[in-house]
Amino acid sequence: MHKAWFFIFFVVVEFSWSQSIVSEIRVQGNKRTNTGFVEDFVSLREGDVLDSIVIAKDVARLIRLPSVSHAYFEVNEGQIEDEFVVVYGIEENFTLIPFANVYTSNNDEFAFRIGLQEFNFLGRNITLGAFYQYDVFHSVGLSARVPYLFSNKLGVAFNYQDLTTQEPVFLESGEADYRYNNESYEFLLLYEPNFKHRFETGLNFFTEDYQYLEGATDVNVPQELVVSKLLYKLLYKYDGLTYYYYFLDGFRSDLNLQYVRSSSNALPDFWIGFNDFSYFKRVGNKGNWATRLRLGLASNIDTPFAPFAVDNNLNIRGVGNTIDRGTAAIVLNSEFRYSLIEKDWFVLQSNIFVDGGSWRNPGGDLGDFGDSQNLRVYPGFGLRFIHKQIFNAVFRIDYGIGVTDNSTSGIVFGIGQYF
Repeated sequence: MHKAWFFIFFVVVEFSWSQSIVSEIRVQGNKRTNTGFVEDFVSLREGDVLDSIVIAKDVARLIRLPSVSHAYFEVNEGQIEDEFVVVYGIEENFTLIPFANVYTSNNDEFAFRIGLQEFNFLGRNITLGAFYQYDVFHSVGLSARVPYLFSNKLGVAFNYQDLTTQEPVFLESGEADYRYNNESYEFLLLYEPNFKHRFETGLNFFTEDYQYLEGATDVNVPQELVVSKLLYKLLYKYDGLTYYYYFLDGFRSDLNLQYVRSSSNALPDFWIGFNDFSYFKRVGNKGNWATRLRLGLASNIDTPFAPFAVDNNLNIRGVGNTIDRGTAAIVLNSEFRYSLIEKDWFVLQSNIFVDGGSWRNPGGDLGDFGDSQNLRVYPGFGLRFIHKQIFNAVFRIDYGIGVTDNSTSGIVFGIGQYF
């Protein structure tokens, strides 16, 4: 009965609003975000028929902006009958954010990445970023993302990276270490048809440089290799989440498809695709259950340079830095976050998790997923220090403990939730 009365009320309100006109749109609460940007970003326009559904979608889309921690709306009567003023209210994030990822294992491995990002450059939600990484060797990167350059749906992005790491290469005769360098230039076109769907497509021009350092050798595996490559990329993101500050509820899916053309037969052309399925559930007023399932598949080339890595900072907390590679992957991360302390701006959150996954060996078959040597399971626990008015201001510490064969344990530090 109550649902029926609510439906009748909603229909009556919608009918009465359908006779009304938006005479003015105002923005309030914004200090760093450009008012003109917000007016262009929302779908509602002056002269439109007043529509609660359009306004609700605008608010949901505003909340997804890096510069906005929360948004709401008000509808006020105008000076003329049947004309109304719509006010979009914004609670802003601080958007000049340093970030850091630090990860170790009990094998005395140590690596980190530090950087600085501005998510609201010029007040128009333009992202500029730079980072420095140490992982045995030194690396740097620069990025620019202008998602609404041409309209409130169309933009561009550019990324430059010069990454150098020490990579394990797994040969039949044993393990070798290579100095791996990847210098890349990436150009992307960004399209956002509505607040739940986003597409990115573009090209990445990069050069890979492998230099043998130490360990096992194989006459069929070169000790020096420099290859130029061209990568075609397509990303699709579905975001059906409900956001309430740092709490998430609902389903999200991230699809990444790539095809790589190579200038060398030693590293032939290949394709790779993976999808992250994420589900979040509010539990009471303080709990948040989060789960991510990654399914990945690539060309099954028998090469020691396979694309899917088992790594602390990517998929399994505590496992170590790039300890294995494969041509297919199944990874499940599940954790329960619980707010221990919450103030106006600060939250201390506890976290218990289980990370698990398995990989297909290069040139192997799907039966490799059941091989105990490929299976990794790492339960663990951690803490989150959250600032509610700074975008992505989640400082995390996690400790993962391996329970499968030949496991390690280790600490992973980072900015932002793990997923």
